[in-house]
Amino acid sequence: MAMDIQILQLVEGAKAAKGLTVVIDVFRAFSLSCYLFDRGAEKIIPVGELDNAYQLKKENPEYVLMGERNEKVMPGFDFGNSPTHILEQDFNGKIIIHTTSAGTQGLVNALQANEILTGSFVNAGAIVKYIRISDPEMVSLVCMGYSAKYPIEEDTYCAEYIKNELIGKQTDINQMIQNLRKGSGRRFFDDTRQSFAPSTDFELCTALNRFDFIIRADREEGLMVLRKFPV
Repeated sequence: MAMDIQILQLVEGAKAAKGLTVVIDVFRAFSLSCYLFDRGAEKIIPVGELDNAYQLKKENPEYVLMGERNEKVMPGFDFGNSPTHILEQDFNGKIIIHTTSAGTQGLVNALQANEILTGSFVNAGAIVKYIRISDPEMVSLVCMGYSAKYPIEEDTYCAEYIKNELIGKQTDINQMIQNLRKGSGRRFFDDTRQSFAPSTDFELCTALNRFDFIIRADREEGLMVLRKFPV
């Protein structure tokens, strides 16, 4: 039986997602997650609401609090949502609280999914490999868009890339990245935004297949938790 692969959009898509579900946020949440695990993070706790994130940090001051609203770091956060800003940091054994406008909203709303992975270009090949091994009947690719408000190119491109790989169709990834540089990724080259969305984030988030692991969401002690798994 052929695998049923659907591409969905935004929170409504996350709520409708079934089967093996990949929640995609290329710029920047789930690219950042990969870099965090590469820098030694033990686990990431994705949180939808700011108040919940602050409360978790208050209860666990040793946790690292990071994320954004409207792309900017929030008061009291240890880091924003930029891969660039954590590249030289040591997160060995650290537990991360992560809340964002788009990606984490998709995770907490994918309530019908059998299994949830995070999605980005930097580990897309590992995601494809894992899906092939798992061979589910249904795959839902959920594109979280810009602040979960409207669909955006990079997430839809990533979903299309994953789907094309699964069905054996070629993707012109270089053209996709070129389009992103001129389109939705153009904001990373705005001089007024470099303090919170540096231009190097664009390169880091479009580095196809840089990592060979998946990130899976599971429930632990009432919380959703992300961990990396080699494929």
